[in-house]
Amino acid sequence: MTEIRVPTLGESVTEATVATWFKKPGENVSTDEMICELETDKVTVEVPAPISGVLSEIIANEGETVAVNALLAVLTAKSNNLTSKTQQKSDNDNQENGLKTDKSHKDLSVEVAPSAKKAIIEAGIAQDEITGSGRNGRIMKEDVKNAILSREQKQSLEKVAQVSIPEGSKSTSQNINTREERIKMSRLRQTIAKRLKDSQNTAAMLTTYNEVDMTAVIDLRQEYKELFQQKHGVRLGFLSFFTKACCQALKEIPEVNAEIDEDEIVYKNYVNMGIATGTPTGLVVPVIRNVDELSFSEIEKQIAEKGLRARDGNLSMADMQDGTFTISNGGVYGSLMSSPILNPPQSGILGMHKIQDRPIAINGEIVIRPMMYLALSYDHRIVDGKGAVTFLVRVKEALEDPRRLLMDL
Repeated sequence: MTEIRVPTLGESVTEATVATWFKKPGENVSTDEMICELETDKVTVEVPAPISGVLSEIIANEGETVAVNALLAVLTAKSNNLTSKTQQKSDNDNQENGLKTDKSHKDLSVEVAPSAKKAIIEAGIAQDEITGSGRNGRIMKEDVKNAILSREQKQSLEKVAQVSIPEGSKSTSQNINTREERIKMSRLRQTIAKRLKDSQNTAAMLTTYNEVDMTAVIDLRQEYKELFQQKHGVRLGFLSFFTKACCQALKEIPEVNAEIDEDEIVYKNYVNMGIATGTPTGLVVPVIRNVDELSFSEIEKQIAEKGLRARDGNLSMADMQDGTFTISNGGVYGSLMSSPILNPPQSGILGMHKIQDRPIAINGEIVIRPMMYLALSYDHRIVDGKGAVTFLVRVKEALEDPRRLLMDL
């Protein structure tokens, strides 16, 4: 007998929720086949089978919270002859199931995540009713849930439309309840809510604002973007300029890159930049390590790679640890101005926003320029107002004259 236990989940993560079992007791499993999916505060972890055999018993059922190294299930190894026969039967069953699946689900050219496959079969929903949100339209588990909810809502509305409700027979509150639904928060969403509230309760958070003329950056990017992509194989975006500008400003104002540890201030002589990324399941912040030592092309490649993995749900714990400063770009969603919330224990977060043409006065004349509002939220316990304002001014100066980034001014 072989025990299957909760693997190490990463630094500061001590427990997880059993999200899905891909196998049932008595079913055959192969070595490294994914048999269980765990949902942690940050990512989803799939647990493989260490050996081939039969899933004898499931100890932790779906929905249960388990600690690191807790017992999940028990596997029993089989003899070669028995395994061969069982495997042949399993293959035949899989072929039959595959034929059934082919008939019930039309578009199988779209990649389906393992957890989503089981959910599709259990729900009896056609695959062509599901819109994938992963890479290349990959269908994730959340997509299946959304499709099921959409179908249930449609059926519910049809039933309501068919039933004639006598006047005054139901109260207003009952009518409202038929248009409400309750969905349990995912572990990731619970963690996001808790961390954001803890940040507000712990840090003496304050936000300072400025605006930047993006003309120089836009012109520079327009002039070199094709040559940049040909040479480095990645697009030249705005985030690399902002990252470089922040790294330069953090050298001058190191307290924005520091954190409080009890009665001590820990200054970081490096920059691990967190890039806030929206995903179908919530906000995650992958970290680019030692970004102050990277070139523009290296920064752009890491931003593209981690952003793609974030949207596909393939980030590891290590990808989201040890950040010292964060950039959040609400401008991609059309935000004109906002006040970002600190990502504890960090002491600073820069908010980027939408670039919008606005009239401004230059040398006594009114001209139209592409402007962006910048917001720096900081922990006032260790960052004074002067330091915060100076930091934002340095970022502004570097972006309005990108030559400063090359000359380290």
